[in-house]
Amino acid sequence: MAQPLVLTLKLDDATFARLDALRRAHYPPERNQVPAHLTLFHALPGERKSLLRPVLEAAARRQRKIPLAFKGVKSLGGGVALTVEAPALSALRRDLADEFAPFLTAQDSAGFRPHVTLQNKVTTAEAETLRRELNIALRPFEGRGEGLILWRYLGGPWQREAVFPFRG
Repeated sequence: MAQPLVLTLKLDDATFARLDALRRAHYPPERNQVPAHLTLFHALPGERKSLLRPVLEAAARRQRKIPLAFKGVKSLGGGVALTVEAPALSALRRDLADEFAPFLTAQDSAGFRPHVTLQNKVTTAEAETLRRELNIALRPFEGRGEGLILWRYLGGPWQREAVFPFRG
């Protein structure tokens, strides 16, 4: 059985750089094996890549770039994430979930709450300290989703498999 696939949103360069810098600053370095990302699906079946690819290509061709609003900081218990408001992203994710329904995991079948994790796998106290700091220091900002990225999960790190740019 092939390693699972992860599907994330491709962020515009400036937004990615900002979020990745925050992640590198706050995520425990020994556990930070992937760049900042907004996950759409955590575990698509790797052995179905040839079936997934045309669906992702078609979805990306139909999709315009997506405005993203990074509105707030939320607790993950042992970590912190930035919340994202993006109705067009939620609609795209819903459409893809319908296409992939037969092989979605329980986690990927559950509700979608878009976010970017900046810190994880720390104590609740450490996470709460960062949440309070970011609530004060970080103002809402906007970004853009510019495509989809399909990754192969390698037991920790990810390997980029394909990028599907959105149309104009």
